Formats: sequence, structure tokens, C-alpha cells
Amino acid sequence: MLTRIVIEGFKSFRKVDLRLGGMNLLIGANGGGKSNFLDALRVLQGIGNGYSVGEILDGKPKSATNETWDGIRGGSAKACFEGDNEDETFQISVSGVADDHPWTYGVRISPRSSQVTREELRLAEKTLYTARRAPNAPVLLVESEWDERLNLEQSRPALVEVAGRFQFDEPVLTLVTHQLANMQRIDPAPSILRDYSSAFLPERIGERGENFAGLVEMFDVDTRNAYVDWLRELRPQEVDTVIAVRGALDEPMFAVVERGRKFPAPVLSDGTLRFAAIAAAFYQPDMPSVMTIEEIEKGLHPSRVRVMVEMLRANGGGDHTQIMATTHSPTVVAWLEPDECETTFVFARNPDTGESTITRLVDIEGFERIVADQELADLFAEGWMESAL
Repeated sequence: MLTRIVIEGFKSFRKVDLRLGGMNLLIGANGGGKSNFLDALRVLQGIGNGYSVGEILDGKPKSATNETWDGIRGGSAKACFEGDNEDETFQISVSGVADDHPWTYGVRISPRSSQVTREELRLAEKTLYTARRAPNAPVLLVESEWDERLNLEQSRPALVEVAGRFQFDEPVLTLVTHQLANMQRIDPAPSILRDYSSAFLPERIGERGENFAGLVEMFDVDTRNAYVDWLRELRPQEVDTVIAVRGALDEPMFAVVERGRKFPAPVLSDGTLRFAAIAAAFYQPDMPSVMTIEEIEKGLHPSRVRVMVEMLRANGGGDHTQIMATTHSPTVVAWLEPDECETTFVFARNPDTGESTITRLVDIEGFERIVADQELADLFAEGWMESAL
């Protein structure tokens, strides 16, 4: 699990520092910076995948060995904070736990030159390697704790490149790399969910819902029953089971059986399909370490938003996948448990400087006193949280 992230000079962030939990909820008005925070996670995922700086920021076309990689929103041209950022670089530092050992990885990147300018990996109090621009050559000079040195290209972070080249424990390096790479963005598009799946035995659902039907079809009996239970929470006393209907080439399409009648994906509502796809993502054979979901309430009736919150709560944190979710819904906030407010973060943006700030909900001045007298959902709907910042 990722336990802390510090972002400096990236997009709308001058500097933010977050302590993370198992389920993290990102709230705030449009333009507050929530998507920019998810883009910072996207940068880390690209580093874990071994991509170059240019590919991480601007994207990478599909190849024989990789799927299409979408860069961050705005690409390299909009990657840096536009305030007092004289060297036009940004820095991201992230901490986590690998095999019960705390680790911290930090990287500084120059989007203009598509180069890494500094990088470091620490395990507990031990620095495993540092990397910096070589003083007299266009390379990244990497030095390990054991005084070993490597010269690498500046265009690519060293994290994946140093594997097997230094003395330090390679399993730890592999675990850190895997934690960063093993993130999954879930933003199901109803138009894709209504289509046939092209893969018959997918390990994961696609970011936009690709292979949704193929994933659900391969559930075993126990998994299917657990999955259908969530759908019944959404549509009480209606859902019997889920099945796949077949196309001309035997490809599967998602369908719900209600009271003995089949309802294929094209006739189901956007909200039902999106909920069904997000629920299916929690039963993937290859689960991610971190899952990001934007606007979790999208398409759901307010009386059913509770089900989404309960599903995230049941499947996020502990030994489960870490959740990073955004919402604009007061109803979502209304269903939070007191301890979940500890990892609910309010995003706000200064209209004069363009700087985004991130504040834990419980750290807003007067929070405990105010919520003792007013409903949290009402405060959110009225914009009290942003105005209090």
C-alpha cells in the first residue's frame, strides 16, 4: 500500500503532502485539482512500467508487447506548475511498504527536456541508490550504497533500469516497481460496456470497460454469487443472475437475468452498467495494488449511492486493493464513517495564483464543532469546505 505522497511543482500543485489510507476519497469543486492528483499517480505508474519520460507524459502507441498508454492530461507542455518554478521541473516522492519494509522513492523530472534530473530509492533508513545528472556528460549518474556506479540515459527513470545491476536486494526493488506499475484506472464507458468482449479469458477489465463481459463470464460459482449480491443491492428483488449472450463469432456480451427474462447490456441503463463494471473490477483474477475511480456516483440514483460507498469500503484497504476515488456527491459524503474522514481530502484552488491545495477533511479549522451541529452532506453541498479553506 502507498502510505504517503509528496508532489512539488506539478500541474496546479506548488507542494502538497498526503498521508494515505486504504480508501481515499477526493472531494472539492470542479477545477480544484483532483484529476491532477490522479495524473501524478499516472506518472508513477509509467515509471513502474519502465517508460521514458516522454512516453509517460505524452503517451505511447500500441505495440506488439504493450497496450496503448495514455499520457497525462495536457502532456509535457502542461506538466509543471506555472507559478514560481524557475527550473521548470516537478518532483514526486512516494512511500509505501514492501514485504513489511518501508520504502520511499523520489524523482525529479524536466518535462521540457524529457529528462530525469534526480532520483532516489530508500529502504527504511538506507539509501539504495541515488541518480543525478552527470556534471560533464549528458547521462544520468547512478550510485549505489556500495559505491557502484552506472551511466544511464537521462530520458528514462533508473528504477526499472537498475534491476540486476547492483548488489542490493533485487526482490525489494521488484516489489517497489510492481507496486507503482500495478495501478489501474477504472472509468467505464457505457458505449463500450454495451459491446461484445474481444477477449474470452481476460485477467483484467480495461480502463474504459473493455472485456467486461468476458471477465464476468469467467467468474466461478462463488465469485459470481458474491458479484450478483452487489447487483441485488443496487436493484433489490430484481436480479436473478448474470450471463453472457453470444454474438455471431461466439463473443460474449453482458446480460442480466431478472425474473427469468434476459436483459442484454444494450437495454440496461448507463448507471446499472457502470456500477456492474466497477463491481466486476473487484473480482478480477489480477487485482491491482491501487485502483483509481473518478466520480463514483455517476449514473446512480441518490438512494443507491450508499451501495457504491459500501462496496468500496468492503473492498478497499487492509489486504485489499487501495482505492483512490473522486466524487461531487453530497450523498457519498453523507455515508462516510468517522474514521473515513481521516482519508477524505478536500481540493481547493486559489483563483489568483492557480495553486491547488489538498486538506484532510478533519484538518479543516472548526470541523468537529461544525459537524456536531450540521450534516456533513449539507456542508459539502453548500460549499462550506472550500470556503473554510
